[in-house]
Amino acid sequence: MQDESVQSLRERISEFLAERLEAKLSGLKDSDPKRATKEQELRQKFQREAWIADAAHRVSQLQVTTHPAKATHPDSKATSLYKPPCELPDHSLVGSHVLGEEFPTDVVGNAAALDVFKFLKLEHDGRTILARALGGETELARAFSDDVDKGKEWVRSFAAVTEPSGSIKADPRLKQLYWLTEEEPTRDGDFHLLAPLYSTILSHRIHAAISHTRFSEESKLARKAYWNGEYSECEHREYPHLAAQKFGGSKPQNISQLNSERGGNNYLLGSLPPNWRSAEVRPLLHTDSALRAFGRRSTVRQTLRELERFLMANPRPNQETRQRRDALVAALVDELLVFAATLQEVEPGWSADPACELPEEEALWLDPERATADPEFAQRRESLDWVSEVSERFAAWLNQRLQKSLPVGDAEHAHWDAQLQRESAALEEALAHA
Repeated sequence: MQDESVQSLRERISEFLAERLEAKLSGLKDSDPKRATKEQELRQKFQREAWIADAAHRVSQLQVTTHPAKATHPDSKATSLYKPPCELPDHSLVGSHVLGEEFPTDVVGNAAALDVFKFLKLEHDGRTILARALGGETELARAFSDDVDKGKEWVRSFAAVTEPSGSIKADPRLKQLYWLTEEEPTRDGDFHLLAPLYSTILSHRIHAAISHTRFSEESKLARKAYWNGEYSECEHREYPHLAAQKFGGSKPQNISQLNSERGGNNYLLGSLPPNWRSAEVRPLLHTDSALRAFGRRSTVRQTLRELERFLMANPRPNQETRQRRDALVAALVDELLVFAATLQEVEPGWSADPACELPEEEALWLDPERATADPEFAQRRESLDWVSEVSERFAAWLNQRLQKSLPVGDAEHAHWDAQLQRESAALEEALAHA
């Protein structure tokens, strides 16, 4: 029975290597005079023992992880950690410990060695190569090679993929924030960890569940039935105030493999206190810019007048002047946040009204909950760079208001835009994560 199991495992490995070999061979050109030589080299390279020996050497370029350090900060030099859910303490809060035995594996390291990671994820009889290697299975060693000692050496090499190379390192960029909850700051137990190390496996599970709820066909049918007041066999769920945090920018692979599979998107659930909903708040209809309504607010007009008077006084070009000017612009940004938050509390879907003439980027910004019932709107909100468009419109609006009494132009516009990026990080967070 054991020999049959070893043989079956070998066949599974051979199937994996045959698929990869076929993909490599299909890339060879018939017109290449060296095709026969290259084909022979590939076939030798993908022989079972030859490929596994090479993979066992290259696996040192990777680290399987559950908590990648670069997800907290892309410039972090800290060590990523591998901590399966079963090894974590059990408690009442939701964390990666709730995932149990079934959890996705992530990897960091050299992208050129990711074929080794795919090999480690290969399943046979319900268990992956990685799980077998971590268990030190002799059966796996025998499947690798007729020389059991050589096979065991390769098993140990693959099992080491969860261990960091060298000593474990920390980094100030990890932002581990501890809050003193008791009286004695010299006692570790009197602190509560507010920012635990990022769990890629928990984030991936959350992303998969929410994406299924938002975009699967059965969820679309359930959502349609809900809005029409009809019965549906499928469960209907909503995630109000959902945020999407991007990791890695245009290169999500630099963070981790699972982050790359999500396109860098990581969902954050709303954790806001109840908001007061004023009866006077109305959808922005019959206007082509939300900034028109924003500019009519009394506090905005007052701040604009103060900024205008200050600049017209021709203050001395020193640090104090710059700080005063930037503080007034920051006050306008704060007002814009309040304005946006108020409109985001209006009944979702108001921007779909034919009377809504707002440009698309402003509709995507101010009516975020429409995404729960409108999949196309949700996809546009995730794919379009409407954050930059809204920020640009705000900078242009401020320049236009000041042009009435001041000779402002492209240089001033560039400065407002630069200050928005520097001083109003909260604005970008609100725009991207509303």
